[in-house]
Amino acid sequence: MTRETTGPSAMERLLATLDLEPIEVDIFRGRSPQAGWQRVFGGQVIGQALMAAQRTIEGERFVHSLHAYFMRPGDPSVPIIYQVERIRDGSSFNTRRVVAIQHGRAIFALSASFQLEEPGFDHQIAMPGVAMPEALLGEQQIKEQYLAHAPEAIRKYWQRERPIEIRPVSLTHYFSDRKLDPRQDVWVRATGPVPDDRLYQAAVLAYLSDMTLLDTALYAHGTSIFDQNLQVASLDHSMWFHRPCKLEDWLLYTQDSPSASGARGLTRGSLFTRTGVLIASVAQEGLIRKKANE
Repeated sequence: MTRETTGPSAMERLLATLDLEPIEVDIFRGRSPQAGWQRVFGGQVIGQALMAAQRTIEGERFVHSLHAYFMRPGDPSVPIIYQVERIRDGSSFNTRRVVAIQHGRAIFALSASFQLEEPGFDHQIAMPGVAMPEALLGEQQIKEQYLAHAPEAIRKYWQRERPIEIRPVSLTHYFSDRKLDPRQDVWVRATGPVPDDRLYQAAVLAYLSDMTLLDTALYAHGTSIFDQNLQVASLDHSMWFHRPCKLEDWLLYTQDSPSASGARGLTRGSLFTRTGVLIASVAQEGLIRKKANE
């Protein structure tokens, strides 16, 4: 089949979603893919807000950190308006604040800092030794071998076409109620070409950084985000961009959850290239609450 008959790929749709429409100075409009979701995926809002901030930065300055709060669920049926405030333009650093608005109310806020690249000290932690992605089951094999008897929520998750392929090192968590150590390793990669453009590369990396992360906080409790008795939602999200990466190959997303308490769970993540280069670090706290009995 040709692309004309099959339509755009999932990655092409993601890139179009990140390509915001400028509607005024420092104001942009973003749209959501109509994928049947009840709320906008958090990674999409992070990626779009980062893209809005990036488009107000001049010169060779690139994002090195972002910090964000989710305040209300996003409505995928209407556009999201992104308002950018230019907090500071310095000799080396630029700071931007972005507020995402729907139905006249803020749903999300992000602060991001950008830096003119310069040399300096350089070190990193080592990538954990795990099986390479080629040694693991692919998504099609997972569908064929496991999904026939899996709960409906898990089947829908794995059967949906996504711009990012996920290949967990272990699948035990998805099909067992065993209490496990609160850590996981997941290989991720783009399912289509990402432009050789650092603005898009950073936005796609921010998008995928929200995938699988909060679920790690549930490992110790023998459940998952697919549990219909749980209310699970991201509360905040922080990310540090250490080194540029073209997203042409698999990335290892290694995650751990140091704490869960007060109906909240904290998860940390590190993103490595296949060769062990640490390209980004992530931290997220999320709501993890048992629903009241009806």
